[in-house]
Formats: sequence, structure tokens, C-alpha cells
Amino acid sequence: MSFWELGSLQLTLFAMMLIGALLRKKGIIDDNGKRCLSDLCISVVIPCNIFRSCLIEFNSGILQQCGMLLLCAVFLQILCLVLNRFLFNRYPAQQRKVLQYCTIVPMSGFLGNPIAEGIYSSVGVLYTSIFLIPMRIVMWSVGTTYFVAGEGIDKKKVLKNVLTHPCLVAIYLGLICMITQVKLPGILTETVRYIGNCNSALTMFIVGTILADVPLRTIFNKDTALFSVLRLLLLPAAALGLALLLGLDPTARGVSVLMTGMPAGATAAIFAARYGSDAPFATRCVVFTTLVSMATLPLWAFIVG
Repeated sequence: MSFWELGSLQLTLFAMMLIGALLRKKGIIDDNGKRCLSDLCISVVIPCNIFRSCLIEFNSGILQQCGMLLLCAVFLQILCLVLNRFLFNRYPAQQRKVLQYCTIVPMSGFLGNPIAEGIYSSVGVLYTSIFLIPMRIVMWSVGTTYFVAGEGIDKKKVLKNVLTHPCLVAIYLGLICMITQVKLPGILTETVRYIGNCNSALTMFIVGTILADVPLRTIFNKDTALFSVLRLLLLPAAALGLALLLGLDPTARGVSVLMTGMPAGATAAIFAARYGSDAPFATRCVVFTTLVSMATLPLWAFIVG
């Protein structure tokens, strides 16, 4: 995909984002609607998109790249956890929790599939799904402890949330179908395909509703700018170095860099509000990194392309 095609993809996604912001401003999507859209995407649409990506001809080379991608993702999550031990200690506790969470949880869960599919087609979605496994595990385990450490954590519930997460279940089932090459009924695959095709529009609408909730003049400050350098430049640079070291193929390498270079995860604002942390600061981090990523993601795609 050329640089101009990448720019066109970004503009298309941004247009969908603006529609979501407009729907929010007009009151068509209220707080309940926003929550409903998020649950629908995470529980149904994104899992269908993941499962659909696995319905391809089995190739041992693809399976090998999936294994290397998983290893790369594990190393990157370890790096983020290590950075969180000392990088944000100068911040107040409520902001420190937000920055730690945003470091380990990018917005790949929402933005990842549309961008990977637009650039790399179905195999990009498959690689993205594999790459995000460690992030999803850390998100629902370590990530939640940043906000609820003093409230008593039910470890069994955390483990259940991780193992039964709809996106991970879709990966389990999809890999089984890909490896066994089982032929599923046409009505099932077509249903999954049609639902999965809603992924790009719905996820962009959700990001747009987040943007609409924050006055743009309030989002820029030194802290959000510094964090953007880490989230959008330094971490994807580390991903690129690790991908080259592991010898990932161009598609797998591109996926690892782009997924690592995503803006801060939207769930940061949700968790911050739910557990009495600094929700306005979390929202500013999410919105500012999302806006800046409109420039950095095409740049990284061009570099790894």
C-alpha cells in the first residue's frame, strides 16, 4: 500500500470518527448508547472480525509467524511493565495510575483491526489478533490492579475474565478452524463475515464519541505531549527493533509496530471514572494521542512498508 493510500485510509477512518462525534454532540448517542456500542464491539463485532480472519488456507509459515509475533508481544509487554515501575513516579498517584495503564494498553483493541485489515487484509487481522493476546491478558490482570489495588481483587474472577474474553475465545475457535481446515456451513461463515464487516464503522464511531466529550483546547499540556512521545514514537521504535531481531516477515513486522504505536486505550477513561482516579486526565491522554496518531500511524506504516 502506497503512502497516499495509507493517507486515504486514515482520512476514511477519521471521517467515520467525525460522524461518531457528531452523533454524540447531537445526543443521538448518549452515555448508555456509548456503553452499548462498546459492549457490542468487544463482545460481538470484533470477535466475529477475528474469527473471520482465521478462515484462510492453513500455512505453516503463517503459524510460525504467529508464534514469533506472540513472543514479540510478550517481550514488549514486559518492557512496558518494567517502564511502569519507575517512569511515572514523579506524578500524583491518580495520574500515575492512568499513565501506567495507558502504557500497557493501547487502543489496538478498537483501532487495530480496521487499520490492519485496510493495510494487510485478512492475514493482518489474524496477526493483530495474535499480537494482542498478551495485551488483553495484562489489561484484565495487571491493568485493573492499577485502579483497584486497594479494593480487594478476586483472582479467580480476573482469571475467568481473561480466559473467557470474547476476543480470546474467537482466537481459540478461529485457530482450531484454521489448523483443522474444517468446512463450516455457509450460513455461519456469511453471518460472521457480515457482522465482522461492521467493525471499522462501529469502532470509529466509539472513538468519535470519546473525542466529542473533551473540549480540544484543554487536551494539550506538557504531560500529554511527553506521554505521546512514549506511546506513539518510542514504544513502536522498540517494537521495530525487536521485530527485526526476531526476523519477522514484513507483514508481521508491520503489525507489531502499528499495534504498538496505537494511541492510549479508551478504557483508561472508563476505569479512571469508575474507580475514582483522574478521569479528565485519562480522557485528555486518550484524545490527544488519538489525534496525534493520525500523523504518526501513516508515518510508521510508511517506514515498515
